[in-house]
Amino acid sequence: MTRTSRAASRAPLRGPDDTAARGDHRCATPVPRTVPRVSWTPDSIPDQSGRLVVVTGANSGIGYVTARELARRGAHVVLACRSRERGTDAVERLRAEVPGSRVELRVLDLADLGSVRGFAEDWGYGRLDLLVNNAGVAMVPFSRTADGFESQFGINHLGTFALTGLLLPHLLAADDPRVVTVSSEGQRFARFDMTNLNAERRYRTAFAYVQSKRANLYFATELQRRADAAGLRLRSMAVAPGLTRSNVLTGGAHRDRGRVYGLLTRLLLRTAFRPTPEGAKTSLYASTVPDLPGGSYVVPDGPLQLRGEPVLRDRERALRDSSTAHGLWVLSERLTGVRYALPAAPPSRE
Repeated sequence: MTRTSRAASRAPLRGPDDTAARGDHRCATPVPRTVPRVSWTPDSIPDQSGRLVVVTGANSGIGYVTARELARRGAHVVLACRSRERGTDAVERLRAEVPGSRVELRVLDLADLGSVRGFAEDWGYGRLDLLVNNAGVAMVPFSRTADGFESQFGINHLGTFALTGLLLPHLLAADDPRVVTVSSEGQRFARFDMTNLNAERRYRTAFAYVQSKRANLYFATELQRRADAAGLRLRSMAVAPGLTRSNVLTGGAHRDRGRVYGLLTRLLLRTAFRPTPEGAKTSLYASTVPDLPGGSYVVPDGPLQLRGEPVLRDRERALRDSSTAHGLWVLSERLTGVRYALPAAPPSRE
């Protein structure tokens, strides 16, 4: 594929200083496909004062950087972390890096739907402006969540699905609510099998991971379709961070995989993966660019979406597979017991 044809398959996003009218942010909003590539940094983030934000998995990695930069721009950020100890350390570190920041810790374990429900029930604020579904696990040995689901599917998708649904009333109470769900460039390699989402048959670590990340993309796009069908201003976006240094391959369940695994993985992360702040760019872009349409999928613009500047990817097959997305939604409501007060979207004509 030539450089010209590759560029034509991507639609770079406009920067936050674009003066175009906000208009209709729904999924149907036309997105320009030939805007010149420009570098974007967290310094481009507009003032976030007055926004109330939740970032899951915010004690380290992309989640921490996302929380820090939003707080730096004035947002009130809730760090939703599984470990109270590591979450407390993250809050203290963030306050030291951003003096005067408004941040707080809430404990949330996406591997336990009871914890998810408790988080939502104890929310305590009347609204929620932005939910960044960042938390997840990757390439972990086979295990099950507290509710009996395969861990990668249960945490990455079902926990995220349940949390968003339970917080939806608070999101809809905001003037301009957004949900940003972190998928992965690896989702492109998923062979999505609705009959083996929960490792009903053979468990393959990488297969389960990319399948759970495809589920994230299906969820984000179906949420936008349903919000559009209901006439809501809610904007749902998905992002891929690219090849990024984080503890997703060294933390959590990986802590028990031995010293050799840890040393080799850390060496790989240092030599082949880009710095964590680069990986957080797509999440921050989707969270803050004023005129970004709902339904956007933001990825790095480099080869294989592994590195580069944030661009909008609109030629991903999963974005148009409304039938599978609908089926996954119905299944997810049944498995989690969380039902969204949103109508089903009309069938896609594509």
